[in-house]
Amino acid sequence: MIAISVAIITFNEEKNIARCLDSLKGIADEIVVVDSLSTDKTKAICVQYGVKWIEQAFLGYVEQKNFALSHTTHHWVLSLDADEALSEKLQQEILQLKKTAPTADAYEMPRLTNYIGQWIRHTDWYPDYKTRLFNKQKVSWGGKNNHGTIHELIVFDKDTLLKKLQGNILHYSYYSTQQHLAQINKFTDIMAKEAVARHKKVPLYKLFVNPLWKFIYSYFLRLGILDGYKGFLVCAISAFATFVKYVKIRELQENN
Repeated sequence: MIAISVAIITFNEEKNIARCLDSLKGIADEIVVVDSLSTDKTKAICVQYGVKWIEQAFLGYVEQKNFALSHTTHHWVLSLDADEALSEKLQQEILQLKKTAPTADAYEMPRLTNYIGQWIRHTDWYPDYKTRLFNKQKVSWGGKNNHGTIHELIVFDKDTLLKKLQGNILHYSYYSTQQHLAQINKFTDIMAKEAVARHKKVPLYKLFVNPLWKFIYSYFLRLGILDGYKGFLVCAISAFATFVKYVKIRELQENN
């Protein structure tokens, strides 16, 4: 039977962390939580679950996750965000892997997002495969722009064997449109700065064409229309985010 360490990074996650930790019962042989100096009840909740608690000022998404990885004891690691949890099916699949020898070096699984109380089963938000269970001797976290990268990536060794699991990671994303819009403002700031650093060009037509295509692709081609009103919100706000990103890129370039 293999042993599994779980690595989680947190900052003010009192609303989410207990659900995440509950889903790990019977699966985790060790839980490492690296916290970016939370000011809410995150620490108190984690201590109740007997986690290995480490406080570290935020280093950037990539560095923080690699820092957490470096403090895990076992070769096999399950990496989760505090606003995620394992579905029952995914729990059973991982338990089965613990009992038998894994046949791969890393496993990816679909992520199902809950948006303002509704599961979004279409749009480009699903299945949104994420590699979260892996042998840490074969992979690491990577990405560009150390302190600005939003979507950190798994970097594989050349001979790493990757397989899929069927159970979902349950992602509890936004509890309100206000929270969603505030996050978009934060993320588009980062993305715009990254784009300017790469000397990305944004012709005027992209402000019209790319957001429109983003909406059409997600709402119609990826069947977001089947997710009702919340599906429409996801697609519309995602298109808006694309527009805002390009506006900010042009503004930064003009100011420079």
